[in-house]
Amino acid sequence: MKASPADQLLLLDVADIDRRLSRAEAVRRNPPQAGRVQELIAQRTALGRELAARAGVRDDLRAELKRIEADVEVVTARRARDVERLAASTSAKDAQSLEREIASLEKRRGDLEDAELEIMEKLEAADAALAEQQALMDETTSEGQRLSAEAKELVAKAVSDVETLTRDRAAMAGRIPADLLGLYERLAARGTGAALFTRGMCGACNMTLSPSDLSVLRATPADDVALCPECGAIMVRTAESGLSASGTRTLYFSPSDAPDGPVR
Repeated sequence: MKASPADQLLLLDVADIDRRLSRAEAVRRNPPQAGRVQELIAQRTALGRELAARAGVRDDLRAELKRIEADVEVVTARRARDVERLAASTSAKDAQSLEREIASLEKRRGDLEDAELEIMEKLEAADAALAEQQALMDETTSEGQRLSAEAKELVAKAVSDVETLTRDRAAMAGRIPADLLGLYERLAARGTGAALFTRGMCGACNMTLSPSDLSVLRATPADDVALCPECGAIMVRTAESGLSASGTRTLYFSPSDAPDGPVR
């Protein structure tokens, strides 16, 4: 295929836009924070289950503490009543019975108060465990919210970039002959469509051409479209390509001074 060196140079601009478009589209579809956000969602679910379990333990201890406190009140009231009855009793037999019951109630109250202290210690530990789990939940939620906000900003920028780059590409592609652009796009669909050939190396696959391939390329006119023998990409040749050789009749231009048409 024939194409002027200047038109071939335009392919580099299109290729650059295509690379930027590809990156922007990737960010739009899947921002870099997405993976971590999904991890945090799963982590928060697991933390939520543990939080609920710890809250259940705390609530059970609270209920047990209230039951014991109620029992202590009942025992205390009953003891006070028996003490009053003992003070008013005139029967030795009744007095002995009341004394035994008062002693039993005192032991019962002591056992209940010991249990009450034990439950209070467990409840303190349960409250601390619950607060610790809640802190982990809050930290996970905060990180997820921060990353989600960052992702939204990146996606919004990527959407804007895609729109701008799409317009830029259309403008640039309009300056390239249809057959050359078609070849580029067919090649780009499989990989890299075009790249700068620099110092004996294809910029698409980063492979250095063999001496025989270089010899063929040196003899290829500047307005012939050259394809990389390794990856098939269009090799755009310039003064930096390292193809100059004594006796050659082909001239190459750098991107900064490319003319509008081929020079022979």
